[in-house]
Amino acid sequence: MVSPTNFLLHAFLWLALAATAFSLSPNFYHNVCPQALPAIKRVVEAAVHKERRMGASLLRLHFHDCFVNGCDGSLLLDSTSSFETEKNARGNLNSVRGFEVVDQIKAEVDRVCGRPVVSCADILAVAARDSVVALGGPTWKVRLGRRDSTTASRTLADSVLPSASMDLPALINNFKNQGLSKRDLVALSGGHTIGLSQCVIFRNRIYNATNIDPAFAKERRATCPRTGGNTNLAPFDPTPARFDTAYFKNLVKERGLLTSDQALFSGGSTDKLVETYSKNPNVFWVDFGKSMIKMGNIKPLTGKQGQIRANCRKVN
Repeated sequence: MVSPTNFLLHAFLWLALAATAFSLSPNFYHNVCPQALPAIKRVVEAAVHKERRMGASLLRLHFHDCFVNGCDGSLLLDSTSSFETEKNARGNLNSVRGFEVVDQIKAEVDRVCGRPVVSCADILAVAARDSVVALGGPTWKVRLGRRDSTTASRTLADSVLPSASMDLPALINNFKNQGLSKRDLVALSGGHTIGLSQCVIFRNRIYNATNIDPAFAKERRATCPRTGGNTNLAPFDPTPARFDTAYFKNLVKERGLLTSDQALFSGGSTDKLVETYSKNPNVFWVDFGKSMIKMGNIKPLTGKQGQIRANCRKVN
């Protein structure tokens, strides 16, 4: 007969193994398909080389995926009779992009692996890291093993995605709801060191804000009129195709493009960290990597949950 101690020991070992099996790991595909990560990197590098802005777009896809019910690839699903796509949510509509590149990555990864073994959620996580690296930014070890959701929620996306008009308390609260700290908020906002924004998103700030450098406001108004030109683009900082600290240097000079950008340096509790990042690229780089890992860990589906989609746009 098994002694209680032995039984407990076995139970404990089994639980430990189960926990290990279902927690994300950088080595998840090492044995299943070692060619997977190099394949993702190749497609990302080619896409970013072709259009520098794509790096920011792919980074944003991962962020907007993770904030809505966890990092589960739900953002990639097109509408069906049972749910409306998250692509139609306020923070995504006519704004999130890069879905064709995700399709290319998926096709290439499935080709080298011989079958669908890499989830669309993991593709987003790796593509985000490879995009940052392709634009001269830091690298980090992406934890892998996420599985794909079988549904999406436009309603949830509408309520949880942070908005460009949020002030600091609202931003802190929004990130706190995702298990992310104030430091994560500032570090992840630094992702705006790459990419562009549309006039319709920053118009209110450049015409009405008081905490804005007048010369900067004037410069932005030149391509963003009071009416019309909604989709005209402007960079978040002077070097939109380079992952650097110019974004934070801009904030210190009151040259943040969005209300939510400048909110990070406006006499509040995050001012000091913005200053630190503006002067110490290494501190920002280390923190950005840590915060990306933390964000990538939001409510992943693992083990037998969800599925590995054959097509990122639809449920199997």
